[in-house]
Amino acid sequence: MSLQPKHVTVLLSEAVDALAIRPDGVYVDGTFGRGGHSRAILAALGPEGRLIAFDRDPSAIEVGREIADSRLTLVHAPFSSFAEELDDLGVSRVDGVLLDLGVSSPQLDEPERGMSFRFDAPLDMRMDTSRGQTVAQWLADASVAQITEVLRDYGEERFAYAIAKAIAAARTGGAVATTRQLAEIVEKAVRTREPGQHPATRSFQALRIFINQELEELSLILPDAVARLKPGGRLAVISFHSLEDRIVKRFMRDESRPPQLPSRLPVRAADLPKPRLALVGKAARPSEAEVAANPRARSAVMRVAERTEAQA
Repeated sequence: MSLQPKHVTVLLSEAVDALAIRPDGVYVDGTFGRGGHSRAILAALGPEGRLIAFDRDPSAIEVGREIADSRLTLVHAPFSSFAEELDDLGVSRVDGVLLDLGVSSPQLDEPERGMSFRFDAPLDMRMDTSRGQTVAQWLADASVAQITEVLRDYGEERFAYAIAKAIAAARTGGAVATTRQLAEIVEKAVRTREPGQHPATRSFQALRIFINQELEELSLILPDAVARLKPGGRLAVISFHSLEDRIVKRFMRDESRPPQLPSRLPVRAADLPKPRLALVGKAARPSEAEVAANPRARSAVMRVAERTEAQA
């Protein structure tokens, strides 16, 4: 394993401030990563506070074990198992949930993870390297239609069909097993690309999101997180991709409105069930200074909502 590359936590103080941390509260960091947000949350907690941190990356959990703090509980699991894991820990309600989506710098910068076309490495892309299919294994059996769908839906790739056909054709000469092989196949199949963007950027992003079921995981945890929040508890989500942000924005919007009933139904607005969430401020983005210091922060957007007194 290579040395751990440095990871710079995005919107660090903004995210912790958004949680409005109570010293004796119970908080969940759904994406421990390399612990930037978790360490800041622990620093804001008092002796009676508690932090439960999830991550499905074994390397992240290994880093977390270096934190000698009895208030921290590490959970090696995807955050879609949030409710089940909290039940196992005997935690019914929490005061805040933070989700920092996407991938960490070490995951991108470690060649053996196979997430970047900057290195020639096995085509893996799994966040949890202890289970599941690699991208190479999936591509070996996927049909042109399946590959096209993934590249189009998860990467918004205009040339999805051409790339899928090129991958299928390349398989006749052997498996597409490395990042360099895939990048070269895509580069030949893509006719034009945005200035400054490698032709394989969207394809690599799409395959990573798909193989890790990132959008599905996000859709599963959002309602569970709201259900477990105490009144006044905060949900803060940092996303780096338009598809992720769209899911978060729509969910928070819908949960902050009363149910939409037929216009002619004889129900007074005052009698409608109250929404479970109240939006907190506007979407936050990194400052120019943060982006200059950490270019990977440029696409980040954070949305925050607070649990109301309304029942589920």
